[in-house]
Amino acid sequence: MKFIDLHVHSNASDGTYTPSQVVALAVEKGLSAMALTDHDTISGIPEAQAAAAGLPIEIIPGIEISCVYQGKEIHILGLYVNPDDQEFRAAAESLRLIRDKRNETMMLRFQEAGMDLTLEEILEKNPGAVITRAHIARLLMEKGYVKTMDQAFRKYLNYGGPYCPPKEEITPEYAMKILTGSKASPVLAHPYQYRLGDQKTEELVCHLTSLGLHGLEVYHSSNNQHESGKLKKLALQYGLFPTGGSDFHGDNKPDISIGSGRGGLRITSLLLDDIKNARREKGL
Repeated sequence: MKFIDLHVHSNASDGTYTPSQVVALAVEKGLSAMALTDHDTISGIPEAQAAAAGLPIEIIPGIEISCVYQGKEIHILGLYVNPDDQEFRAAAESLRLIRDKRNETMMLRFQEAGMDLTLEEILEKNPGAVITRAHIARLLMEKGYVKTMDQAFRKYLNYGGPYCPPKEEITPEYAMKILTGSKASPVLAHPYQYRLGDQKTEELVCHLTSLGLHGLEVYHSSNNQHESGKLKKLALQYGLFPTGGSDFHGDNKPDISIGSGRGGLRITSLLLDDIKNARREKGL
């Protein structure tokens, strides 16, 4: 039986492995397919595709877009994005610029509090990457302000806290529009991480489905078996295909391994066959 991973990050955003290294690791683990889904960028896709040439693995071009739903940040994956679509590339670049603006504000607030942190340090260590909170967390740890990445997030990088203002709001409507406009398949990522409760989670799924949602991330490193079971039923109820992935970030999430998550995650290639069939039925 073949296995896949449809939620993977590289150092094009907040992973610690290059796209080529991620591909090599996926091949080493025996995966037959993986989706590179970096935050708000598709810049790592060409390298991943080139690295996979001639190897027994399929690279699915993807992205993970952050947006705000009822005051809470949610993430929408795009599977099968078209890196050559100029309108989509422009939209992705606009998402990056919004992140850059928030990052500049964050660093200014740290400096005003007397902390020796600069955005230039992060950019120098991560050339070309979309800078995320994980990069800032690592710098906080390196400078001795915190002992662990987790402590950095809890103490300094909680959304809406004094050092982490909300980004300029990206709506789900906009995220869905740019994904469906490029013939990608939008998928709601890790629904239970938003802690909305079952009723509001279903309301979110219903709303996104009305906007053209294709799939639901049923299998994820943060889910237990019971949660995945509920999400599978929800996907069936709304006519969505189930997806799954580890949310691999390399050393930034050292307890999550590509293809297997925190130990029990195994996603068969049959799931990808269903996704491809669903896309064909939609004429994609």
